[in-house]
Amino acid sequence: MGSMLSRCFVLFVGMVVGGFFSGTPLRAQNWADKMFKVQSHDFRTVGRGAKAEFHFELTNLYEEDVHIAAVRSSCGCTTPSVTKDTLKTHETGAVVATFNTSTFVGKKGATFTVVFDKPYYAEVQLKVSGYIRTDITFDPPEVAFGEFRSGKPQERDVVISHTGNSNWRITDVRSHCSNLKVSLGQPELSPGLVRYRMHVTMQEDVPEGEIQERLTLISNDRSFPTTEMAISGRARAALSVSPAAVTLGSTSADAVVEKRLVVKGDEPFSVKEVVCDDKRFTFEVPVGSKKLHFVKMKFEGDGQAAQISQTIRIITDLPGDPSADCIVTGTLSAK
Repeated sequence: MGSMLSRCFVLFVGMVVGGFFSGTPLRAQNWADKMFKVQSHDFRTVGRGAKAEFHFELTNLYEEDVHIAAVRSSCGCTTPSVTKDTLKTHETGAVVATFNTSTFVGKKGATFTVVFDKPYYAEVQLKVSGYIRTDITFDPPEVAFGEFRSGKPQERDVVISHTGNSNWRITDVRSHCSNLKVSLGQPELSPGLVRYRMHVTMQEDVPEGEIQERLTLISNDRSFPTTEMAISGRARAALSVSPAAVTLGSTSADAVVEKRLVVKGDEPFSVKEVVCDDKRFTFEVPVGSKKLHFVKMKFEGDGQAAQISQTIRIITDLPGDPSADCIVTGTLSAK
């Protein structure tokens, strides 16, 4: 009887320990799912050799660091990569899906398995699909604006070629991006070839940040009436602060924490004021006018346990008094 009880006890403990450490991530698998904005993407119909990428964005919603250990693809038609494998609290990264339009044709699809090993083990599946046609090409293969200063319009030219049907025509060009303006020239015809020259303008009112958009070409082809073209770029602010997200971590309620903020501008400027509603924060404001400033930030806890989530706004003397913001988060625990 004693031996049986002992074996039962060991089995029970093993189940509890195994359930707590290896079972918890399985039961709480959605902690990883919650970080992704979307988990599927359809490239729809794209031309042979066209640039086709999609960023599955994820944000670390937790205080612990999140680490991506690996990303596997079920098909060579799509190659995965990550912009950042370790995300600190509130940091944003992406799993990038690259549709291999130069080496594959026809209807294709893939499933990415994103493996996390920190703070717990979890797997998230991301799905992509699309159709690669061989009769349409773009030169260049995408509308790539690169990095540019927000507030200045950007222009690019693209040549669209269709082979095999001289009666093929583009009837419309559509985009979900209201900041894009597109003009299409008259079709240039030769035996078995139709060519268009397209002018694309990113207008000055585009918001700051990454640009991952696409143009949809509408044609008179009843079998494939739409074809997608990628648009990429990054609108950079005239003024920025780094890091944009600062964490105080988990610390005692009376802790003193010091950080340094780097403020950059395209033109020389002075820091007029640093605004923060929480009086526990103080700042050492630099003097003089230059393109790069260092702002020293100091936090002094008052002994009260609390969650910190505060916006720091740095105001400059640039025209229009532009400002740059950063978010400070943390957890204060009483002793």
